[in-house]
Amino acid sequence: MIAPMTKYSFVLLNGQQEELLEQLQELGLMDITRSIKPGDGQSQEISAEMELLNGLIQGLRKVRIPEGTEPTFYQEDDLVRLAGGTLMLYTETQNQIKNLEKEIADKKIWGSFDQEIVSQLADAGVPLHFHKVGTKLFKEEWAQEYALSVINRGKDGVYFVVAGEDALPGEVPAPSGDVSHAESALREKTIFLHRLEGEILGLQQRIPELENSYRAEYARLDRYLAGVSAVPAAENTIVTLQGFAPTEKDAEVVEALERIGVLYLKEEAVAEDNPPIQLKNNWFVRQFEPLTDMYGRPDYNEFDPTPYISVFFLLFFAMCMGDAGYGLLLIIAGILLRKVDSFKDMAPLVTILGVGTFVVGIVMHTFFGVDISTLPWIPDWLKSIMITGTIAGFEAQMVLALIIGIIHLCLAMVVKTVYATRNKGFLGSLSVWGWTLLIVGGVIVGALAILKLVPPEVTKWIVIVLGIVSALGIFLFNDIKRNPLKNIGSGLWETYNTVTGLLGDVLSYLRLYALGLAGGMLGKAFNDIASMTLGDGSLGFGWISFAIILVIGHALNLAMCCLGAFVHPLRLNFLEFFKNSGYDGKGRTYRPVKK
Repeated sequence: MIAPMTKYSFVLLNGQQEELLEQLQELGLMDITRSIKPGDGQSQEISAEMELLNGLIQGLRKVRIPEGTEPTFYQEDDLVRLAGGTLMLYTETQNQIKNLEKEIADKKIWGSFDQEIVSQLADAGVPLHFHKVGTKLFKEEWAQEYALSVINRGKDGVYFVVAGEDALPGEVPAPSGDVSHAESALREKTIFLHRLEGEILGLQQRIPELENSYRAEYARLDRYLAGVSAVPAAENTIVTLQGFAPTEKDAEVVEALERIGVLYLKEEAVAEDNPPIQLKNNWFVRQFEPLTDMYGRPDYNEFDPTPYISVFFLLFFAMCMGDAGYGLLLIIAGILLRKVDSFKDMAPLVTILGVGTFVVGIVMHTFFGVDISTLPWIPDWLKSIMITGTIAGFEAQMVLALIIGIIHLCLAMVVKTVYATRNKGFLGSLSVWGWTLLIVGGVIVGALAILKLVPPEVTKWIVIVLGIVSALGIFLFNDIKRNPLKNIGSGLWETYNTVTGLLGDVLSYLRLYALGLAGGMLGKAFNDIASMTLGDGSLGFGWISFAIILVIGHALNLAMCCLGAFVHPLRLNFLEFFKNSGYDGKGRTYRPVKK
């Protein structure tokens, strides 16, 4: 449900809003209407400082320090400057070491030589030419024609030097400097890098200080964004601020405001105020609130769709999975995720989906691709709850999917009618009432007639009455303030859209049957393929391949089933249910200023 909000309007002297906002941050309950993009120098300066702090924190965490390194600490007041400079030096030194290692590797190919002697030979008219050619291109007879000396033979080719005249291919620039100089420079840089590692290790122990600075800047930016929304009044001498807090916290908020001593006005929030939305649900429904947020929180005068999503998304997910064995794996995954900090928030939802999949999988009589309804050792009471066989010549599970879809859509129409009546009044929602009576009433009457709970003569008169009453609401009174002829034209157009759209919406629910059937058949296929490798069943390689095919096959099937079971139920809720319930979902999330 949507938590009721109370609107608070503050009146204070210009310049006092900063102090008030700091105190409201301590309270942690007031959502101040913020400017979307202040776009001025101060907000950009705060944002840049936050980016710098976050970059330093992440940069320090990424550095892997060798075991046994002793930390080095500096009594430096400007921690940001110290951390930034040290990280910059560390990165530069790493790059220099990589370059030196590459240079040494290149120079080692030619070995050590005296650069002075090379220069003297060149001055004497006997220059040295350095060559590299592929192994297959090198010809041994070149040594008979030229003053040639092979320096090195490697996988990448032959390295040789020619003195004097030279017309051979593959000449490369002469190596600059001796390899010993590069090795000496590498040793110096490595020593310097070890020193920097000690300094970074010391800085890593001061990461909490940087995190505190980041949080302080975040609070400062949050306070500033709330403050720039202040409306100047009385020739810029006073400003007004507007905020919202949950109505259930009124006593706590009022006590804090009285203690602060600020002038304020308090009233019940209405939809026109565009108050922030705080969802208040029980533990089970709360696990599905992230799905609602994926689409958008409701407006203040709308309904909270999360309770409906919690029931139907769970049911749809379980039907799309359709395998009790996969449900067990999801339950185990949910339990294990509780131990992983980055995923423990979603662990309860995974466990809930696993339990639902296990229960529905039993009803759909599939366990790791095996049809358990055919197993003789399954008790009769358990088989009695399994859905098998056909209804009117169609698969019972397919008919069930359509029935669930019809119930889902009828519920959406009922919800739409209730909230349309609340927001527009009965006379303003006659068209909605007409369609709900026609469709939902028709479904109920049809179900009663099929079950023979109502005599045919009574059913006929109920249908006639429903048709007449619905037609009045749809065609004549869809807008009581408008010309009846225009209402008829509007009603005809709405009838066309509703009839064509509703048929497609109902058929969309066939995906629940199709996905569950596809997953079960694919699981059975992997079981059959694995069984083929057993041969006569004797111990040996057959059992190993059997296990490998089962594990890999069902792992792939589980991954594909989870993907389909997430996307398609989400679509049925976001598209079919939301469209027929009139859900808009353009509300903003309740986000109080706080430390």
